Amino acid sequence: MGIDKRIIPLAIGGLGIGTTEFTVMGLLPDIARSLQITIPEAGHMISAYALGVVIGAPILIGYSVKFPPKKVLIALMVIFTIFNALSAVAPNYTTMLFIRFLSGLPHGAFFGTGTVVAARMAGKGKEAFYISLMFTGLTIANLAMVPLVTYIGHIFHWRWYFAIVAVIGLFTLISLKLWLPDLEKKENSHFLEELKFLKTKQSWLVLMITAIGFGGLFTWFSYITPLMTIVAGIKESQMAYVMILAGAGMVVGNLVGGYISDRMSPEKTCVLLIFLMMSALAGVFFFSDNQVAALVLTFVCGALSMSVSAPINIMMMKAAPKSEMMAAAFMQAAFNIANAMGAFLGGLPLERGYSFNYPSLVGVGMTFIGLVIALRYKYLYGSQKPEDKEVIPECVS
Repeated sequence: MGIDKRIIPLAIGGLGIGTTEFTVMGLLPDIARSLQITIPEAGHMISAYALGVVIGAPILIGYSVKFPPKKVLIALMVIFTIFNALSAVAPNYTTMLFIRFLSGLPHGAFFGTGTVVAARMAGKGKEAFYISLMFTGLTIANLAMVPLVTYIGHIFHWRWYFAIVAVIGLFTLISLKLWLPDLEKKENSHFLEELKFLKTKQSWLVLMITAIGFGGLFTWFSYITPLMTIVAGIKESQMAYVMILAGAGMVVGNLVGGYISDRMSPEKTCVLLIFLMMSALAGVFFFSDNQVAALVLTFVCGALSMSVSAPINIMMMKAAPKSEMMAAAFMQAAFNIANAMGAFLGGLPLERGYSFNYPSLVGVGMTFIGLVIALRYKYLYGSQKPEDKEVIPECVS
């Protein structure tokens, strides 16, 4: 069975977003030298982008829910493409920082809208798998595009990185226009109406699972380079291959998570995968001094980092049946909070002189809390039957 070409525009968009979000980490020294700033100052561009994601997701979704999703996605990708192109020519640090903030604005809104569009295009019982297909672009970015664009940025100039992302944005716009079907717009809705889902306990439990449980994996990913080079003894020149291994795990885990979720239930899948996350992070803590074990765990943790994306998004749409796009946008904000929390809390034992395998021990604690919340969610809401959910409108021709 061939790939449904309607999902390809969303996957290409994910490829561009993943490339712009993660490549910058490997080019910070190059950017710092070029703009005559320190590496920590260059790192503020990562924070500026993440801040744009958190702020832009709910605001842009809130003011776009009355428009057809196809037009919304095209508008978001226009913003994304323009500001990544401007990043390639930004003359100084201050301008670059502001542009990176603006570049992050459409990130969460694109995935939020795309998540709902993917679910609507899917046949019954395939919603999670279609969402995972959309996120395949993000995983392929980590597997192939991030190492490739990082290499190009090192060899030629870091500005080529943003130019390449802008080109991906153009391809996304073309594919959205050609292949994405027209979908019904949401009637009789406004910003405050969309935010009503935040009054429910069910929604907050999903957001907490995401922010805390996923934060556990970011304790590992944020410090993967010193973990592998100092603790596992991998040569720095081989880290590109380690990152490709992690990216391969993300591709596999993303698709497997969607497949399993459609056959079990999102709630059961979420509980299972978070338990496996906790176990894998414990393995990182105890066995990372063994190179073979460290490499195997890199693939496993990479797979688990993306495997919960589809089921957790389905859980959120169940929790907010009348505000799916806004809820999905908040999920993107929660993922970025998880990123920030994982990096911060994972760094605390390092500041006290502990080894680079200790951040994963913090991650064990965070995923344990996420697991407890997931079990509570499953107990309260896991028995909901599909027929109890609001019917998702189908595509219109």
